Amino acid sequence: MSSMNHVILMGNLTRDPEMRKLPSGTAVADLSLAVSDNYKDKEGKTVDKTVFVDIAAWGRQAETCSEFLKKGSPITVEGKLQLDQWENGNGEKRSKLRVRASRVQFLSRPPDKKSEGTPSTKAEGAAPLTEEEVPF
Repeated sequence: MSSMNHVILMGNLTRDPEMRKLPSGTAVADLSLAVSDNYKDKEGKTVDKTVFVDIAAWGRQAETCSEFLKKGSPITVEGKLQLDQWENGNGEKRSKLRVRASRVQFLSRPPDKKSEGTPSTKAEGAAPLTEEEVPF
């Protein structure tokens, strides 16, 4: 039996992307995504929960995310689960599950550099950008 490691998430960034360059020159952007989930409890009441997911975007995609996204930006992420393991300064083993993004799709138009600071004319809830409109 083969296994599959593929994740698709949609949510809003909880903070501005944090980009860094590795010694090799490769860009990495750390994103934090809030994903809403709701279900009915045994009394039939709707329970809303938010799950926070760490995302790593790489290369040109990391640069684009850092340039155009900010806290609150709605995005869709496709990628793979990745387990990072390390030892802290006290020798304790630590691990963290995150998503290594293979694709980040912006769900709202990035602010136009010429009209930065002016209100957007795009309607709330408008259709997501097409691949041709996404700047990466």
